Amino acid sequence: MEQHDIGRRLATPLMNPAYPPVVPRFTDREYLNIVYRTDRDALRAVVPEPLEIDEPLVRFEVMRMGDVTGYGPYTEAGQAIPVRHQGERGEYLHAMYLDNFPATASGREAGAYPKTIGAPALYVDHGALVGVLDYGTLRVATATMGYKHHELDPGQAAAQITVPTFMLKLVPGYDGTPRTAQLVRTEISDVVVKGAWTGPARLQLFAHVLAPLADLPVREVVSASHLVTDLTLSPVTPVHDYLAH
Repeated sequence: MEQHDIGRRLATPLMNPAYPPVVPRFTDREYLNIVYRTDRDALRAVVPEPLEIDEPLVRFEVMRMGDVTGYGPYTEAGQAIPVRHQGERGEYLHAMYLDNFPATASGREAGAYPKTIGAPALYVDHGALVGVLDYGTLRVATATMGYKHHELDPGQAAAQITVPTFMLKLVPGYDGTPRTAQLVRTEISDVVVKGAWTGPARLQLFAHVLAPLADLPVREVVSASHLVTDLTLSPVTPVHDYLAH
């Protein structure tokens, strides 16, 4: 393979890259969102500057991807934290757990999503919408919500998931020192809300050293929503360079 061919490749292995060369479109992306109050000191320990915290809130989400261009169906779970950056309100993505390796690799390398492997699931059980996350053989999160108890305004539903998203892009050099250390911003676009509901909800988090969701403990469930959407993810844009400060 000639040198000029290398620069046109997306990822390794060269002949079967870890993820496809597509801008994914999500069709029938189903959310279970539970916003809960946690400890302010716990948030301060994990939210990077220059992001600022107002209320000590966390959004636990489980997302079942009905169909994704290049990846197919998969499920994802994680935690997002409401923050402000230079007066703009958004969310900081704290951690994400997926059951699809290409989507995990693409999110980390091409973007800056804090993705790792896990075993999430979203399903209906006797009138309850259930979202779970296992890490290995152990349960680390169980969320339940009354199934379609009350319809939610589509505009309000879209507003929940289209706020700007902030993430850390960390790439080490060969000597272990940082080569890239940036705060980046992205957002969801081309949203179609196909269904939206709210209802009573509960959330349990269980301690695990490699999936420490419970380090942001549940003190009070504030709200819950169940959404079905189509959407596209925008490219990331750097907004702060830690190596320049």
